[in-house]
Amino acid sequence: MTADGLFEQIAEAAAAVRGRWSRVPKLGLILGTGLGGFASLIDTDAAIAYSDIPYFGAATVASHTGQLVCGRLAGVSLVALAGRVHFYEGYSMRQVTFPVRVVRALGADVLICTNAAGAMNPDYDLADVVILDDHINLLPESPLRGINDDRLGPRFPDMSAPYDRELMGIARNAAAELGIPCRSGVLVAVPGPNLETRAEYRMLRAFGADVVSMSTVPEVIVAAHAGLRTLAFSIVTDLCNPDSLEPATLEKILAVAERGAQHLERLIPRVVSQLGAQG
Repeated sequence: MTADGLFEQIAEAAAAVRGRWSRVPKLGLILGTGLGGFASLIDTDAAIAYSDIPYFGAATVASHTGQLVCGRLAGVSLVALAGRVHFYEGYSMRQVTFPVRVVRALGADVLICTNAAGAMNPDYDLADVVILDDHINLLPESPLRGINDDRLGPRFPDMSAPYDRELMGIARNAAAELGIPCRSGVLVAVPGPNLETRAEYRMLRAFGADVVSMSTVPEVIVAAHAGLRTLAFSIVTDLCNPDSLEPATLEKILAVAERGAQHLERLIPRVVSQLGAQG
């Protein structure tokens, strides 16, 4: 047993998944807010409740079902995390990112993340799809804090390109082929669960962020540490112009997220298909 036991916990969780599903996934897919219905597009071999996987946290947000869906999409083997757990739910960063570790241990070499986000960029509109090309991390703790196990990744992982440029190019080309307008932008991660004030939105925009979310960045950091090539999409679910800010409710956010999800339900399978063609 290593000093903190993380490597062994990952192995135990991966073994539990392999006991229900024997394929090796090409990629992992994190389904964020509004994308719960995406799982129906997967040719499913097994759907495993998080409660049946050792060390997985239970999702407490109503729009996150909490299942690992194992199967194929566009003929490509994958595992999809139908819902995620968040730092604001009371989980540690290690727990938030643990599923990414398991995805890697199962054999995946690509991670696709999705989330719902507020937009500070005034050029963005509701239900827009944003391909993330960088991020700013304002969460209070790194998921890599603590003892480093070199079997999982280097002590000081490089973050010069956490979002894979080749994958971004594939996504942009696929979007153009499908006639889906896509933005490119910078995500800033904040702790939540409260939304931001007018002054905070001004600050985040001044920092260089286009969209803001309470997820994704910790998972991307761990993906970089683990050697996963990463692609990430945000769906704009609320507009965060401080000069015309309106109250946001979960009901409104979910309704807009479902509109944006219709674009990703077409775009992600095309991206996955092209990844499959690469071998």
